[in-house]
Amino acid sequence: MLERRTSHDDLVDHLVRSTPLQRGEAARVVLDVLAYFDETAEEFVRRRHRELQAGGLANAEIFARISAELPYRAVAPPELSLRQLRRIVYG
Repeated sequence: MLERRTSHDDLVDHLVRSTPLQRGEAARVVLDVLAYFDETAEEFVRRRHRELQAGGLANAEIFARISAELPYRAVAPPELSLRQLRRIVYG
């Protein structure tokens, strides 16, 4: 049976070499982490607001905390058209 290769195989291979994870487990970890960081900035703000509000914080503190967290958070980039991609490369 042929093994299906993905665009993240180098990372999966690295995890298999550097951790006790088996290949399937490493692939699931990579997919879970990518899914976690796949949310847009708007989704992140909404999710964090709900989480912090559920923790009893007031909006002023919530928005200050989100504002401080956002620059350090990896969020999904906006979807770019082919034209936008070309403009990035060629100006």
